[in-house]
Amino acid sequence: MNSSLAGILQIVALVAVLAICYKPLGDYIARVFTSPKHLRVEKFFYRVVGIDAESDQRWGTYARSMLAFSGVCVLFLYLLQRIQPYLPYSNGEPAVPSFLAWNTAASFVTNTNWQNYSGESTMGYVVQMTGLAVQNFVSAAVGIVIVIALIRGFMRNKTDRLGNFWVDTTRITIRVLLPISIIGAIILTATGVIDNFNLTHTITTLTGGQQNMVGGPVASQEVIKELGNNGGGFFNANSAHPFENPNGFSDWFEIFLLLVIPFALPRTFGKMVGDNRQGYVLVAVMAGLWLLAVGAITFFEWQHAGTALQAAGGSMEGKEVRFGIPGSSLFAGSTTVTSTGAVNSFHDSFTAFGGAVILFNMMLGEVVPGGVGAGLYGMLMLAVLTVFVGGLMVGRTPEYIGKKIRPTEMKWASLYILSTPASALIGAALALGFSVPRASILNSGPHGLTEIVYAFTSMANNNGSAFAGLTTATGWYNLAGGVVMLVARFAPMVFVLALGGSLARQGTVPASAGTLETHKPLFAGLLVGVIIILVGLTYFPALALGPFAEGLH
Repeated sequence: MNSSLAGILQIVALVAVLAICYKPLGDYIARVFTSPKHLRVEKFFYRVVGIDAESDQRWGTYARSMLAFSGVCVLFLYLLQRIQPYLPYSNGEPAVPSFLAWNTAASFVTNTNWQNYSGESTMGYVVQMTGLAVQNFVSAAVGIVIVIALIRGFMRNKTDRLGNFWVDTTRITIRVLLPISIIGAIILTATGVIDNFNLTHTITTLTGGQQNMVGGPVASQEVIKELGNNGGGFFNANSAHPFENPNGFSDWFEIFLLLVIPFALPRTFGKMVGDNRQGYVLVAVMAGLWLLAVGAITFFEWQHAGTALQAAGGSMEGKEVRFGIPGSSLFAGSTTVTSTGAVNSFHDSFTAFGGAVILFNMMLGEVVPGGVGAGLYGMLMLAVLTVFVGGLMVGRTPEYIGKKIRPTEMKWASLYILSTPASALIGAALALGFSVPRASILNSGPHGLTEIVYAFTSMANNNGSAFAGLTTATGWYNLAGGVVMLVARFAPMVFVLALGGSLARQGTVPASAGTLETHKPLFAGLLVGVIIILVGLTYFPALALGPFAEGLH
């Protein structure tokens, strides 16, 4: 079959299945957070931990609970790595060095899963399962519950309560993430993804040499890696490794997993605020920009510039023959518009403009559709900014979902919008300004700059993918990267909760003739314009000096 036709069929099938899941999954998640009933296993957990499941929290208490829980998770994961030699199934691996353990703990707790190590030669099975895989679940859950708290801010009137962090986190983990992960792990195992406790063993190759092969509980971690938009690979080659991603169907299914919840959450939003049209507008914007990104990457990777590319039919460097250009471009576009960071190809080997699109996807704030929860609350923050701009155009106080967007709300939204790019660009500037981190750049010129900007953009946006032409397994990058990931993850979350609390304290404003209709195509177009212009104004100098300069050279 022609590779271009195969690529089109992949996308058509993916869009069709995501569309089928949009309503039932979105409605189910809405019921999970609005049902007054607690499951028996949830009640048991609440009794053990000492949680009053019926008490709602103010936004500040909700934020402190989230920060305390995440802080304990960082400490637990750090200690687990440091005592690895004393754990069963450590596979002979030593304790993880302190700076690397810090970076990894910060990375997995923030849902970034940036890896300055090779998984199969650094982490034993207990650390992989009880440390990394557990954080894949709870970091995804934290992202989802933050957007649910923000949605409650739109739903509720004259109150300062946004729900209960502990109840929300327990529900999304037990009722959504675990069931889908169990089914998904079975499907991945059926496609050939391994899942065992085999320790390292040595095999003799066809040429007479020897090679160490590592088994492990891969399928059970792979599914939540994609479903929770985590991205950390069991193996160093990530989803390009045949034990993680053996064939075309497993590749397509993993892309489906990393998109299904982010694309369903706009339906949850529409259902909870009582206007499904709001969800349709947001998902249309998300889907349109996602398809545009995938199409652009595919186009640039298929350009036959040069004898080698003409012979190969496109830029095949750094790509698996199993997936080709269509599968690699679809995966790269999907993993960077979400906060997943999993890769089935070498992003550093993409063409200059193909790599620029991948980088630009993350610079959008990963809102198309973005990470689980994080994508939707990022899109809602941009929607708030959009209605504010629309209000300025007609000279009236802007409103969104029945709530006035006053100076207080705009301050929180502005802090949110500035925090992530500030973290990324300050981190990149420091790396370029000091000689020690600058020595890690392996490529000179614009490409070296792009590698630095890509690294910190990936860390700040909780993505975790890398251009890889940069030696980040150093003390400086481990320390600085951990700080950037923590700040860029949790500062925006606090601003989101603050906005939700401010909205919840308001009453509902009835729509009038001057109210901007946020369920119409006009608003969708205005929202797209705000997203693109905002990103262009923030990152354009870095893009111009990096990938654009390289591509036009």
